[in-house]
Formats: sequence, C-alpha cells, structure tokens
Amino acid sequence: MMKLHSNQKCLIKYLETGCLETYLGMTYTEKINKMIYEGVEADEVLPKVAEKLAPQIHESLDSFIKSLEKDDTFRPHGELLHSFSLNDEGCTRKFEVYKADMTYKGFKEYHQRLQTFILWYIDAANFIDIDDDRWHYFNMFEKYHTADGTVRYATIGYATVYQYYAYPHHTRPRIAQVLILPPFQNMGLGAHLLHAIYREYMGRNQVKDITVEDPSVTFQRLRDYVDAVNCNTLPSFSREYLLQGFNKAMATEAKEKFKINKKQARRIYEILRLRATDLGNEQEYREYRLDVKRRLNIPYRREQNDLKKLECALQNIDKRSNITLPTLEQRMQTLEKEYRSLEEEYKKVIKRLEDAEEL
Repeated sequence: MMKLHSNQKCLIKYLETGCLETYLGMTYTEKINKMIYEGVEADEVLPKVAEKLAPQIHESLDSFIKSLEKDDTFRPHGELLHSFSLNDEGCTRKFEVYKADMTYKGFKEYHQRLQTFILWYIDAANFIDIDDDRWHYFNMFEKYHTADGTVRYATIGYATVYQYYAYPHHTRPRIAQVLILPPFQNMGLGAHLLHAIYREYMGRNQVKDITVEDPSVTFQRLRDYVDAVNCNTLPSFSREYLLQGFNKAMATEAKEKFKINKKQARRIYEILRLRATDLGNEQEYREYRLDVKRRLNIPYRREQNDLKKLECALQNIDKRSNITLPTLEQRMQTLEKEYRSLEEEYKKVIKRLEDAEEL
C-alpha cells in the first residue's frame, strides 16, 4: 500500500499497490468557518483534490480496507513485453512491462487512477485524452510473492506514447509522459521501460522514428544513456569513425536499427566521441571541442543573418534605425559556456555507461 500526504500532514491519500484503489481523507486540528478570514474565503480542500482523482475513490477508510482484497487477484492489463530481474542487496526482484490500450476490460479505470500520480510528481502535468485511440500505454510492475505464496503485482510506473502521422504512410511515435514512482527511482528501471518501448517499435517498417515531447533534463539524460548503449553496438559508431566526425552512415544506421532521429543521433555521436577522445591529447580534445562548437554555432549564424537582413530593411525605412549585434568576443564567451554545460551533461551519461559495463 502506498501513502501520499501533504507537507502539513493533513491531506492523506492511500493507494493499493496493484490495482490502485484509492482512499482520500483529511485530518486536522482546527477548521476555519466558511466566513471570510482575514479577507480570504477558506477553500474546501478535499473536494478540490477529489475532482482531480479517479471518479471512484473511497471516502471511508473501512471501505478502502475492505477493497484491499482486490490486490490478491489483480493482474496487469495488456500484453507482456519485457520481464527482467534486478539484484537489490542480495535479494532478486522481478519486474515486468506491459503494453495496453482502452480495449482491455478494466484498464480505463486503472489508468485513471494511475495518471493522478503525475499531478503529485510532474510540474505542470496534464491528463491525456484517453478517448483518442492513438495513445499507447506502457506499464511497469514488480512481481512478487506474499508470505503465503500469493503472486501479486505492484505498480512501479508508466509511460504514454502518441502515434503521430508521418508522410506518406508512416507513423512517428512520440513519448509524452514517463514516470517511475519515487520509491523505485535510481534503480535503472527507467532504462528498462524505455528499452521496452523501443523494442515495440523498432521492428515496424511503418515507424519512421521515435521522438520525445519536451523532455526534462533528467529524461533526456536517460534517453541519451539508452541510445548510447544501442548505438555503441553499431559499426558506424566505432572509435575509428567517431574520431573522423559525424557522417550520414551514423544517422542512417541509428534510424534503421533503433528509430533514432538525426538530431538525437548527432547528440549520441558527440557523447560517444567524447568517451573515445583522449582528453590528455590536446590536439584530439581540441578537434572534438571545435566539432561540437561548430554545431552549437549554427543557430547563432542563422540568427545573425536574419538580424542583418532586418537591419538593412529598417535602415531603408529609417536611416536612424540600428540593431546592436553581439560582438565576436561576446559570442565566443557564450559559446564556451554552452559547450562546458553540454560536456558536463555528456560526462554524466558516460559515467553511467562505464558503471554499467563494470557490473
């Protein structure tokens, strides 16, 4: 059973670990009357939270306790895609990833309960339109046994993927939401979930590539790690070719084998080239920095050209019009800062790659 509560420890939310039956209640030591209090009308907190949760929440703790029996018979909805085990302090733990949609009986109600977690853990998150059949749902569970030998499943996290159209007769899956619940984070489970999603689409000819909707820094790092693991197996990403620069073969092979788009393939090339670069060799390291900075400078050069065109057009109208462009020195300083920030991110991915290889 999972428990969520506010920092003030007055709003309480219990959920069964498997089927996610939900109890919402509140405890307090004092209640303000509905009359205006210091110029502000008191809110009814519980109804405002309840309207965001699944429609069938338990308002009675006794009713919730009775529903706990449902977890004994709960089984994940959908098709089993991936199962794996992890060693956690000498204990083997088993996990499974399922793909489902709204045609599975009971899944709609389950997902409505599951999606409420994003309101607690993801800033500015919104619910998706579950009536749109272009959504695909990937759910992760821990499979375990109770003391009496009963097989049970605990909800670990989930991801949603939307099937966008890509001309002329392709689709472009876009990963929209990914959440691993806090008690299960930093265990490598997010990488397993992403691997399962990739495997679902990699063998499909109609899938053009896989994209991500507005990824957070944390998720981008996870995506980089998974893509780097995959691309590291490709001949075009061998050290010999990495040191020669990004090429068309890398973009093509990454797309054909792992549905990685060109922009992400270039980023993975930079990560793997940094790993392959001898940082003690000044010439080799310098060539790497210049290669990345040239790529970072492309948007700036386009912006400069646009500003110069705008300046010329304005001066034709009003000779006094003038646009101040950054100096070369200012641009070099900005570019160096961008590069250093990017290199630090890349090194975090590289460290995870190396740690994984040592296991």
